Amino acid sequence: MKTIISTNDAPSAIGPYNQATAFEKLVFLSGQIPLDPKTMELVGEDDVQAQTRQVMENLKAVLEEANSSFDNVLKTTCYLSDMDNFVAFNEIYAEYFGADDAPARATVAVRTLPKNVLVEVDAIAFKN
Repeated sequence: MKTIISTNDAPSAIGPYNQATAFEKLVFLSGQIPLDPKTMELVGEDDVQAQTRQVMENLKAVLEEANSSFDNVLKTTCYLSDMDNFVAFNEIYAEYFGADDAPARATVAVRTLPKNVLVEVDAIAFKN
C-alpha cells in the first residue's frame, strides 16, 4: 500500500501532488524547488548555487521524514533552466552526494520551471 510522506520542514506542494510517496522500502520524492519551507518564498533570486542548496535541504527534510537519507538515494533527475549553470549546480550537488557513491542521475535543461526558478530536483530512494 502507498504511504504519503509529508513534513513541515520542506515546502508544501503548490499543486495536486505530495512531497513524497512510499511503497514498501522505496520512496519517490517529488521535485523540490528553492522555496523556504517557513515562508514559501523563493531563496536566491538569481543565484543557482543558493537555489541548489535550498533544493537539497528541502530534499533532505523529505528524506528524513521518510526514514531515509542522501546515502539511500538511488536516482535523481535534475532540471536546470539554463545548462550554463551546470558547473555551479554540480559544485553544490557534490556537497550532498560523494562522487564514489553518487546516485544515478539525469540532468536536463528545460524552458521554464515552477515560479521561474533556476533548478528543481526529484529523487528515488529507499528507506533505512
